[in-house]
Amino acid sequence: MKQLFKLVIALLLVTRIGSAEENERRQLTTPEVANAAKGAKRAWESAPEETKALWQQHREALKHIDLADDTQRQIVIARGSPEPGEYHAHPTTAMLADNKTMFCVWNIGHGGHAGPMARSDDAGLTWKRIDDALPPNYAHFKNCPSIYRLTDPQGKERLWVFAARTLTDKENPKKIDGRHQGFMPRIVSEDDGKTWRELPPIGGAVSRDDPFRCIMTFSSIVRLKDGSHLGMFHRGSGIGEEGTLQVLQSITRDGGVTWSPPVMACDGTKLDGKHPCEPFVFRSPDGDELCCLMRENRRSGTSLVMFSRDEGQTWSQAVDTPWGLTGDRHHGITLPDGRMVVVFRNASPQSKDKAGFIAWVGTYDDIKLGKPGQYRVSLLKTFKDGFYPGLHLLPNGTIIATTYANYRKEDVGCSIISIRFKMSEADAMATRAAK
Repeated sequence: MKQLFKLVIALLLVTRIGSAEENERRQLTTPEVANAAKGAKRAWESAPEETKALWQQHREALKHIDLADDTQRQIVIARGSPEPGEYHAHPTTAMLADNKTMFCVWNIGHGGHAGPMARSDDAGLTWKRIDDALPPNYAHFKNCPSIYRLTDPQGKERLWVFAARTLTDKENPKKIDGRHQGFMPRIVSEDDGKTWRELPPIGGAVSRDDPFRCIMTFSSIVRLKDGSHLGMFHRGSGIGEEGTLQVLQSITRDGGVTWSPPVMACDGTKLDGKHPCEPFVFRSPDGDELCCLMRENRRSGTSLVMFSRDEGQTWSQAVDTPWGLTGDRHHGITLPDGRMVVVFRNASPQSKDKAGFIAWVGTYDDIKLGKPGQYRVSLLKTFKDGFYPGLHLLPNGTIIATTYANYRKEDVGCSIISIRFKMSEADAMATRAAK
């Protein structure tokens, strides 16, 4: 009888372990675009009628432009393939002051390990992989590496790549003597990307008690008036079985070398069930206010936005964005005419856009006052996953939006792709559509 009991227990344990491994595998391969679409559908179905009416009003007020099928605008930086190992995802980009030299970093697999980097010397028209120039431990950085060009108060420029954490020993990293481990690992270049070296992580050991523990590293960094920089990231609260999400911030006063202890900027535990994450912080056109757009990960409605009039020392209560800005991993630029272009993965309830990678066009006041904006541009489609972006504006008016997508139906892996367009083209298309 005891032997039978032991056998039953053993079978149950094997089943539970197998189920856990299967659940983890599913989480890694679940298409986030489909998740966003399902969440948007749930948000629409559960919204009060007055909220639906407002969303419909915003949707109808926005002009919709489709560039997603124009392959002449698309440049492939790294091609995915039917093989699982060629899954390129979550790119970010940086451009030097010459407006020609660009860098793109990404991870392998959805939320996987870092390693790839590409460089362009012609403003993104052609790219060359430079993985071999990077420190060996960089391949052990995990989840959404993010690249930034920061200038310290003395005028020294550095390129930084941060990631969420290093691989733990349980994740079987390659053996490297003296390997750095911890939250927010980083590499730096002080010669415009020619050479790179690793510095110790900003955080300590990978543990729940580390102040820099995070789900993703800095999603955005903004320069403050005193020459310092404010970086924003998110983490789980650890409260309850699943917890909620919290947005934190840290300041560097020496161009990224050292960072202040993180402080809370937006606590999801105080937002009535909303989960703020992936903060995009930027400065208002008049220079006197900071604005932070955030993904809302419960998909309960639109995205979130908050404002600061004191350089991030305090923030307003996060509120819903206009319908047209609902999505994930926002990134934006300000045009010479004062308008803004914000790109993101679409998660708008009852959307009729032709693609999942969207550019919203409007003014800062549209965001501040909850107005619809001018129009939305469909930039790229995917067959599964996609759409964390980088974004740059060239002096000739060309906008370069870089993202990832399952570019071909047969691809298991995603490709890194940039889309090039000018606002003059989008404006002309919008004018023709209105006639």
